[in-house]
Amino acid sequence: MAADAVLRQREDVSNGSPAGEAGDPPPMIELRKLTKAFGRKMVLRGIDLNVAVGESLVIFGPNGAGKTTLIRILAGLSRPTGGTLRVGGLNMATHSDGIRGHLGVVSHAPLLYDSLTGEENLRFFASLYGLANPEARIMSMLEQVGLVQRRKDLVRTYSRGMVQRLAIARAVLHDPEVLLLDEPDTGLDPQAAEMLHDLLARLGGESDRTIITITHSLERGLSTADRVALLVNGRIAFLADAQGLGPQEFRPLYDQYVGGGR
Repeated sequence: MAADAVLRQREDVSNGSPAGEAGDPPPMIELRKLTKAFGRKMVLRGIDLNVAVGESLVIFGPNGAGKTTLIRILAGLSRPTGGTLRVGGLNMATHSDGIRGHLGVVSHAPLLYDSLTGEENLRFFASLYGLANPEARIMSMLEQVGLVQRRKDLVRTYSRGMVQRLAIARAVLHDPEVLLLDEPDTGLDPQAAEMLHDLLARLGGESDRTIITITHSLERGLSTADRVALLVNGRIAFLADAQGLGPQEFRPLYDQYVGGGR
């Protein structure tokens, strides 16, 4: 991986030790009693969660459950009201600047510049990350997302699906240990969504990258998950291994915890 070893190190004892057996490496992501309130409205209500290195966790839940708020906190874009978040053993509250460079984020906003070409966008972000030999990496990512032929076109001329593919290239350009995906196929037609799904599956399978995905698509989410979670009313209501858990088996569980809402 491109990231340096500091992210793998444990916290100083004075900052608290991650959960686990003595001598074991920490989970890649660890949340303890995490809360988030906006004024008097409590959105996240004491979340405890570990995500292992290389694991793909898919989080389902109804609108308003707190999913996007959780992703924003994981990405270091929002501070929790209470509790702790550790990434690679490091506390986000005290190491946020160092941790953010090891994260890749795909959200509803593509975080791209319409007035630049696809290639120029990736070159700009490569400079921010200080990548060595950026041109080779940029071309490799453009090939992976199928945009080599359109690399010199302005992003404003791209379709919604092309923009999202370029956003994924931006998110993984620096080869992050952690990839955070907030409904990455929102607004895409079925063909574009399928292409995006195949791309994400390929990216997730090429290394020990840890991926957390929020999606409303049970079929796509279950097909890429190692574990699945249900976030309901700001709490983890259900957490299980995804092996052998297909849409047919999962829908009754979803309805049981969510109340039949989609």
